[in-house]
Amino acid sequence: MLLLLAVLAAAPAAPAADGGLKFTDVTAAAKIQFTHTSGATGKKYLPETIGAGGAFLDFDNDGWLDVFLVNSTSWPAAKGPRPTSALYRNNHDGTFTDVTVKAGLAESLYGIGVAAADYDNDGWTDIYLTAWGSNRLYRNQGNGRFTDVTKKAGADDTGFSTSAAFVDYDKDGKLDLFVCNYVQWEPAKDLHCTLDGKNKSYCTPESYKGQSPSLFHNRGDGTFENATEKAGIKTPNAKALGVTVLDFDGDTWPDLFVANDTQPNNLFRNNGNGTFKDVAMTAGVAFNEAGMARAGMGVDAADYDGSGRPSLVIGNFSNEMMGLYHNEGSGLFIDEAPTSSVGKASLLTLTFACFFFDYDLDGWPDIFAANGHVADDINKVQPKVTHAEAPHLFRNTGKKTFEPMSEKAGADFGKPMVARGAAYGDYDNDGDLDLLVTVNDGPARLLRNDGGNKNKWLRVRTVGSTSNADGIGTKVTVTLPDGRKLWNVVRTGSSYASQSELALTFGLGGHAKASKVELAWPSGKTTQLTDVPSGQILTVKEGDGPRARAAAGH
Repeated sequence: MLLLLAVLAAAPAAPAADGGLKFTDVTAAAKIQFTHTSGATGKKYLPETIGAGGAFLDFDNDGWLDVFLVNSTSWPAAKGPRPTSALYRNNHDGTFTDVTVKAGLAESLYGIGVAAADYDNDGWTDIYLTAWGSNRLYRNQGNGRFTDVTKKAGADDTGFSTSAAFVDYDKDGKLDLFVCNYVQWEPAKDLHCTLDGKNKSYCTPESYKGQSPSLFHNRGDGTFENATEKAGIKTPNAKALGVTVLDFDGDTWPDLFVANDTQPNNLFRNNGNGTFKDVAMTAGVAFNEAGMARAGMGVDAADYDGSGRPSLVIGNFSNEMMGLYHNEGSGLFIDEAPTSSVGKASLLTLTFACFFFDYDLDGWPDIFAANGHVADDINKVQPKVTHAEAPHLFRNTGKKTFEPMSEKAGADFGKPMVARGAAYGDYDNDGDLDLLVTVNDGPARLLRNDGGNKNKWLRVRTVGSTSNADGIGTKVTVTLPDGRKLWNVVRTGSSYASQSELALTFGLGGHAKASKVELAWPSGKTTQLTDVPSGQILTVKEGDGPRARAAAGH
């Protein structure tokens, strides 16, 4: 039996007055009261610059997205209460309730990133929290509470971890875990760096030795083994900040792209036998066009031009511009940012989180970039560069070009901030994608998409049986009545230190239905649906037969 859960959406939000759409800051109205703490006291410790991420996840399986926000903390010598990360439960009415203490997550540590997925296939979303010092794996008990199983599961990484991603790299039905690690830093070995020759400033990562990312293989008994070296992932000089999962060569095996800061990027090609090979050099994604390593941070992958192949967007440092690597289909990528509006608009900004998402539901993946410099005194030495920066929004024109839309996305969208993490998700179940943005040493922001759902849409959630329970790795292809094909893959990771929702949103433009919806599961099984109406959330279970249910009240 194939399970089709049709959930009718809430009433669409009204389009902006100009007939377009805008993003509205609803943080206060949503009752999200969270401020990130870097622990900065003036000593200019390196971890204080990279902030922390956030996630959209449904931890209680009620069909509404909850919010998890990662917090760092005060340094050990500091006195007073120490902040913790926060879990906000969705109240289904546009507001959230802080359930951190009740959930057992009120633990103080120097948190940085988050990944969320059902690693033990019990039907509940678990949380992996990266940190400087020691990471955490919180197992969801299914009763609103989480248990720290880090040591028991063998999932600790005691370095300086940043982004992470759950991925079933060997397609055995169990989610493995990839963890980005940054540099070898500790307070006792902090270096003195300066921008003006006098006052201490934050050091660049070039001042410290790198750390290899880690790959943990899921044994299927609740524990992981460290497979970093055996899988060919060990890269001692890496300084990883971002990771995205993609099948760049179309062989159905998940590959890994890693964005490194001042070191060559990695593109780990999956060999299909439990091992990987770094092909970033030959693929043209290790360096920029001049052969220089950039300060890579956030990253995402999507088919933005309808080629059938995933391309890459990468956040880089100010004066470097973002990367927009087009997948040529021959194992080679070409950076199109320098000749596009993406490169021109991002030259002076410093981008951490970035991702593809279809904010106007026209069927073409757009780009969001969260910006903010790492040096609070950068304007003194570079007058055209500021600490707080407005985000970027690039609309995909459907003609292999992007149009800057930041100034047309509403006054709330364009407010400068020292942004770090970002995620997208439909928290109000109205069909269009909203934004969650984290701010270094500042308040998190929830930006509601108002007017994006004037176009038709279809959302797909996957539930695996032979495959992993979340259906991570499933490729979903939607065929429109005009024959055009849209596709995406269920995955974690991407952005920077953050996670977007697992459900896939497809913008159908003006089409009232999809002619066909095809799912290719990691197990090799396939599912096909025909004549699927727009405006619904489909929950498709691998191997089950058709059954439909309307949302309560309809």
